[in-house]
Amino acid sequence: MEAHATVVCRGHPQVRGTHPTTFEVTAEEHLTAAGDCIIGVAAEYGSAGLPPEFRKVLCYDDAVLLTRLIAGDLRVEVRSRGSAALSFTHPADMVWRRSRFVDGRTVGILSDRTAATLPRELIALLRKGGTLVVEMTAARPG
Repeated sequence: MEAHATVVCRGHPQVRGTHPTTFEVTAEEHLTAAGDCIIGVAAEYGSAGLPPEFRKVLCYDDAVLLTRLIAGDLRVEVRSRGSAALSFTHPADMVWRRSRFVDGRTVGILSDRTAATLPRELIALLRKGGTLVVEMTAARPG
């Protein structure tokens, strides 16, 4: 069982990419220095806008989420897990977490990357306002 979702957003001069436990994309247009986990703004939608078939696959504890962050010639892969606790209720935000914490913004837990561990070349491109394409594949074994 596999499903896909893609969201397009852009960087912002305030992208810092220093948060040690999460990274986030948001539909909000503005970003302050306090948003050190946010790597993309002006996203097409938040977690609530993810396709129903994608959400269905990811709402299992054995689901795996592969996220590709694509900006310019850079391509970064992030591996996360799904959870039966995911609710996908936030209209503006999507958050990938290193922990198991889940709220309405969460799309992946136990992620192998955070804002602080993303390549600095990616963060530099995003600080210049570059386009960020977020391609997600949710899969379950069997």
